[in-house]
Amino acid sequence: MTPLTKSTIAIIVLALSPIGLSAGGDYEKPDLPHSIHAVRRMEPTFSVTAGIHGDVFPAFANYASLQNPDQRNWSVVSVKASNSSSSEQRYRISVRVPGWSDEEIQVVSVAAASSHSFSFAPSFFPRLYSNHEIAAATAQIKITDLAGNPVYHSTVPLRLRAVEDMLWGAHFEYANFIASWVTPHDPRVEEVLSKAKELMPGRRLPGYEDWKDAAGQEIETLLQAKAIYLALQRQRLSYVKSSLTFGANAGISERIRTPRESIRESSANCIDGSVLFASAFENLAMDPVIVLVPGHAYVGVKLSDKADDYLYIDSSLTGRVSFDAAVNIAQRALAKYQASQVDRISIHDARQAGIYPMPELQ
Repeated sequence: MTPLTKSTIAIIVLALSPIGLSAGGDYEKPDLPHSIHAVRRMEPTFSVTAGIHGDVFPAFANYASLQNPDQRNWSVVSVKASNSSSSEQRYRISVRVPGWSDEEIQVVSVAAASSHSFSFAPSFFPRLYSNHEIAAATAQIKITDLAGNPVYHSTVPLRLRAVEDMLWGAHFEYANFIASWVTPHDPRVEEVLSKAKELMPGRRLPGYEDWKDAAGQEIETLLQAKAIYLALQRQRLSYVKSSLTFGANAGISERIRTPRESIRESSANCIDGSVLFASAFENLAMDPVIVLVPGHAYVGVKLSDKADDYLYIDSSLTGRVSFDAAVNIAQRALAKYQASQVDRISIHDARQAGIYPMPELQ
């Protein structure tokens, strides 16, 4: 091999170097800091938040999964994408909770020099709605460009709350979600109604009958509510508190039995009993409400679909007093509160807002 001369080496170095010569023969000094800054400015950045301070409540997850992504005001995982470049960027983002959910995929666009947050609520498997204590899980986030090249990959820890856990919020701002516990099609609710109809004149539970006037419907509603009350009383439904929850939001959350659990165990506190009665009324296409006051809850049902009067019941007394007494106690107690102390949740309105029963628990 012919040895390389100094002149040959110099030619090779100049040919391979990205730095050219100036007209005067000196090397040009590149603007390296400016070039590096330009490259970094093109890189997207992402941040991920999960649940409510890491807590995922099944009622909220179920609600969010039924919404279109661009209409969600709740999410299981939120991904914020920041695009500092001078052109629009598009990404394929996938989110799932391995072992607990399916995968939700969104193809998103982020305008130049802007940021945008995207809400994800993958559909959870039935396992979530059979979970009765806090469970640890991990959300997996994968982001690629549209060609499939990896852009970002991360995992975040989650605490999956028990299916019975309800988050009320500091000022009961999430109270409408109590409608998630109202399960009119649960087979055990159907069984209660089957027994209640045997206590009705003509063995019928007709709900509101259009051909009757308001007065006639009110009489029928009273009879049906009493039959349901007596059916649950004969099933030995009685008061057991069982409202303790754990976790970061324990002070503003509460464990609430599903109607299925209350019927199976013959146990219910005031809110458990309220969602149970509301489930029976909704099954009959009647108009139930749940009324929250400081430290207590009542159930109500519209007496007629032709008027705005309601019948209220203190369901926590089912195991101790007659139907008439439970009604009178509720009516007198509610009359003592100022309007600002009372939260009324219309189950019909909650349904209109997209809050549906959680999937049946087997």
